[in-house]
Amino acid sequence: MSDVVTGEAVVVEVRVAQLPSRAAALLIDMAVQAATLLGVSLLVGSLGLLNDAALTTMVYLALSVLVLVGYPVIFETLSRGRSLGKLALGLRVVSDDGGPERFRQALFRGLAGVLEFWILSGAPALISSLISERGKRLGDVFSGTMVISERAPRQYGPVLDMPPPLAAWAATLELSRLPEQVAATARQYLMRWHDLSPAVRHEMGVRIATEMSAFVSPPAPPGVPPFAYLTAVLAERRRREQFRLARSTGAYPPAVPAPGAYQPGVPSPGAYRPGAPAPGVYPPGVPSSGAYQTDAYHPGAPQTGSYPTGAPQVGAYHPGAPQTGAYHPGAPQPDAYRPGPAPPPVAPEPADRAGGPTPGGFVPPA
Repeated sequence: MSDVVTGEAVVVEVRVAQLPSRAAALLIDMAVQAATLLGVSLLVGSLGLLNDAALTTMVYLALSVLVLVGYPVIFETLSRGRSLGKLALGLRVVSDDGGPERFRQALFRGLAGVLEFWILSGAPALISSLISERGKRLGDVFSGTMVISERAPRQYGPVLDMPPPLAAWAATLELSRLPEQVAATARQYLMRWHDLSPAVRHEMGVRIATEMSAFVSPPAPPGVPPFAYLTAVLAERRRREQFRLARSTGAYPPAVPAPGAYQPGVPSPGAYRPGAPAPGVYPPGVPSSGAYQTDAYHPGAPQTGSYPTGAPQVGAYHPGAPQTGAYHPGAPQPDAYRPGPAPPPVAPEPADRAGGPTPGGFVPPA
């Protein structure tokens, strides 16, 4: 493993390609180059178009340069650092800052490769790779590149938790256009968030969040800190990847019906059955169970709780008698409003401490 500092000042760990894998990729490329050169030479010779010896020598020299130099330069430029041999072995040429290989760098590597492998039989490349910490040959030293392995297992570090205030917003995100390189840069930034100074932390967070927002929609709610925005996007992306993996492998548990939910073929409790009396319905002439029969009405008999004719009723109005709860001037009324003591003053909340939650409730990454 080797640390690479990107253009955004983020340290990314990469796995440098080992010497055996690079040698195997080189043998494949040299075999392709030799076969191509032999085939073109036989084709030109069989046509009999070259009768002049000087012209023949010039054509064969041009074909040799085109195959030996043009093959690696064209392939590595168009495929972002991969020739046929490197593609077969899972290798890639990248810049020292982790960026893709450019045409100028591929040209330097191709010209140095003719000297290292075809003229000096690979001795300088072997010695330089053994001395260099990153396994660089002379072409890598001159062009500022290195060869990495893409088939190594990736290590993502600690799991990022979804900020609760952004969970509902993150569920609506469109993440299909988010590149892996942008997500890896954001992940490395969050892993080293505490190691950065506040000014650099804010500047890098805004820059990475702005770059990520070009591939993610809808935009974040107003006032969301950059680290909370990046954490929510990466956490939602991981959740969806885990869900797709579980569904593809059949490990996702089937949905369990909620209690009392309708299920075909299963009668629900209290459902109506033909021929059975409905609950709470009683046949005619039969007193209902638990009915109140004591105070039933009988013609000519006094009812319970009734008052005889002419007897004064309790609480009835009598002219001249004071009524209970009547208003008397100057007398305090029951349940009247009386001013109470003033509530104690509320102390202001203390300011947020360094490393604590922000005013929006977002907790910095651990």
